Amino acid sequence: MDPADRATLVENAQAILRENDRGGYTVPTRGLYPFQWNWDSCLTALGLGHQDEDRAWREIETLLAHQWPDGMVPHIVFHVPDEGYFPGPEIWRTNRPVPTSGITQPAVAGFAVRRLFERARDPAMAAERARPLLAAIDRWHQWFFAHRDPAGEGLVAIIHPWESGRDNSIDWDEALARVPTDGIEPYTRRDLQHADAAHRPTNAEYDRFVWLLERFRGLGWDNARLHDDSPFQVVDPGFNAILIRSCRDLAVLAERLGDAKLAARNHAFAEHGLVAMAGLWSVTDGQYLARDRTTGRLVGSRSVGGLLAAFAPIPQDRARALGHRIETLAGRSRHLVPSHDPADPRFDAKRYWRGPVWLIVNYMIADGLAAAGEAAIAARIRADSIDLITRSGFAEYYDPLTGEPCGGDRFTWTAAMVLEFLETSGEQAGEPG
Repeated sequence: MDPADRATLVENAQAILRENDRGGYTVPTRGLYPFQWNWDSCLTALGLGHQDEDRAWREIETLLAHQWPDGMVPHIVFHVPDEGYFPGPEIWRTNRPVPTSGITQPAVAGFAVRRLFERARDPAMAAERARPLLAAIDRWHQWFFAHRDPAGEGLVAIIHPWESGRDNSIDWDEALARVPTDGIEPYTRRDLQHADAAHRPTNAEYDRFVWLLERFRGLGWDNARLHDDSPFQVVDPGFNAILIRSCRDLAVLAERLGDAKLAARNHAFAEHGLVAMAGLWSVTDGQYLARDRTTGRLVGSRSVGGLLAAFAPIPQDRARALGHRIETLAGRSRHLVPSHDPADPRFDAKRYWRGPVWLIVNYMIADGLAAAGEAAIAARIRADSIDLITRSGFAEYYDPLTGEPCGGDRFTWTAAMVLEFLETSGEQAGEPG
């Protein structure tokens, strides 16, 4: 890349991070998402770390300060009132000192904290900041296996599509169809005031999202009951890969900081999960698939969730197969990595997680593939990501066929991932844990 072009990208990315900074936390983008989101913040912290390490640590500290007593870290923290978003705290009614949502999101914090620690220019400060976070993240990991893996199989289920971070993925269609829509309170979607309706989940999907929220609210947000009560229980390979990777990274960091007990517990979580992940592999599809826990069947949906499994330290032959799948997708898509296979008739190039490219997913897939020795395809994903940004700006996501920017604009984690790709491509050849 030309040095001047690179400098311009860095300057623009840093400007977006400053623009969306609210002091102790960032918002994903103005208007569409005016609060603090869980995995957004953890991944954004990596970008913040390139310009201000203290601010990067504070991003994660602010999120974990709102951890629930049972260990759950909610997916939204409503720091300040804003009527421009639905569903807001008046809908969730979780009864927290600072309002939060009542569900969680991908547990990427362990990975982010280890990466911030290992990059730290001030190791003593990093150790001081990391130690209290270890305990909080460990409690979150224990919460997952206690409340979302009741049979002890080593893999956790999501009980609401929003928990996955891939809200309207084709992976959820079958399970979501079992969710009723009767009896929900009238509501007005606010997202359509900020983004094209053709880029967002449908009203039918939103009705089911809201039904699940109201059902869980009616149970008092009692996590001991929500999993078994939910008609939506899906074991997502991408979600579990992120959790497994974070368990492994937390364990390695705990060893370095002298907490052998915490390290052993998280190593055990990771190893159990890696063994169980084998049950999500589809030889026919050449990738991992989600499993509907209600029916026990794998879901016939070749989405990016199955490719995101590369983020965990999966067997090398499986990582190689995922690299081959992505090469196949490259023949069907102008830009990598589409969130669904364009050969599937359900593919929708502009509708959120049913086709578009997302830079945070590209980052995690490339990171995992590079660590597994699949350097060429990882480098291609990184280069394609930067090319996409150069052509189309810092959008929330992109049409993989045309590169058209979709969703929100001047998006925080997109900017953070650009900084990651530009500043740390050499780091992505290391072993993930």
